[in-house]
Amino acid sequence: MTNILEQLEIVIRARRDANPEDSYVANLRSKGRGKMAEKLGEEAVEAVIAAVQDDPDAMTGEAADLLFHLMVLLADMGLSIDNVLAELSRREGLSGLAEKASRKD
Repeated sequence: MTNILEQLEIVIRARRDANPEDSYVANLRSKGRGKMAEKLGEEAVEAVIAAVQDDPDAMTGEAADLLFHLMVLLADMGLSIDNVLAELSRREGLSGLAEKASRKD
């Protein structure tokens, strides 16, 4: 059975080449990766605001928006949610501080 993130990814990939007037995903894609990244940032800020305001309902909606826009951007970069999940699996069991220190930033 396919989970909701996998289903969403299928829909996003299917709509990327649709008419931008008929599809929000295609509309975002037509504006370029910069606009997709900007929308992701906007949704992140809105999630932060909902968290600071201690508004669980708003946070739930903003988190969904954030995931959606992240997945649109991932698809544009030829990545999938599986790439992100694999990275999270790789990090499992590592101390967050140790993992961060091991990055080549």
